[in-house]
Amino acid sequence: MKKQFILAGTGLLVVALLFLFGRTTEPKKPMEAGMPAQAAKTFDVQQFISKAKASLTPTQSIYLSKLENGISRGDVPAQQVVAFQGLAAFWKDSMRMFEPYAFYISEAAKLDNSEKNLTFAAQLFLENLRGESDEAKLNWETTEAIGLFEKAIQLNPTNDDLRIGLGSCYVYGKGRSGDPQATMKGIQELLSVVRKDSNNMKAQMVLGIGGYVSGQYDKAIDRLKKVISKEPNNMEAIAFLADTYAAKGDKEEAVKWYTLSKKLANNPHYTEEVDRRINQLK
Repeated sequence: MKKQFILAGTGLLVVALLFLFGRTTEPKKPMEAGMPAQAAKTFDVQQFISKAKASLTPTQSIYLSKLENGISRGDVPAQQVVAFQGLAAFWKDSMRMFEPYAFYISEAAKLDNSEKNLTFAAQLFLENLRGESDEAKLNWETTEAIGLFEKAIQLNPTNDDLRIGLGSCYVYGKGRSGDPQATMKGIQELLSVVRKDSNNMKAQMVLGIGGYVSGQYDKAIDRLKKVISKEPNNMEAIAFLADTYAAKGDKEEAVKWYTLSKKLANNPHYTEEVDRRINQLK
């Protein structure tokens, strides 16, 4: 069965993500009732690392083996944390590979179990999954990020930023993969923040995107406009607002916000793509 996307043919999410985050992606349309669930694609990071080792030089292989041996030799968690951090640095600095870098950062954070390191690892996954186009990796990154945020929240239950991060994982990750229940779970996390502070624009922003992803366009518009009223140069909010109007079928408002986004972006590639989408609306 072909993938279906919530984007209404004229939406700007692909361009917004390309401009803002450096890669493209589109949210899937939520699954309709009665439709058979598709098995989630899985990503095996250990298998990925094994394959990546084939590209190492002999010197790199020897160095990596020493780092890996440091995990099994570690008599105390602190030694294992150092070994995981060394492996993370190797894959980041020497090989420029996100997946093993994030994996080992995550393993170190789980072992260390400090709010600071758990939050760092969780945010690392969250920032990457927002623009992840590979479905299997998106599922893996989302699961890792959710687990890390939940561990951090156990240590500091009153931290609203952690709640926003957790909610964002569901909206940008599992929700974008076509799971409406995940989107609603993320929305509930975010609502717990705005009920305490309606002026928390980070939470309002992701709530707006959650409304867009779940097809609740009027709610999305209200949230995104609230963000823009406080942050008039918020490019992401404006781009998603344009998308939402386009998906809703309000061509005039969509064109209005698309045009504003072009002015703010001041980017030739972005302008070209937006003009193409505006022409599709007319």
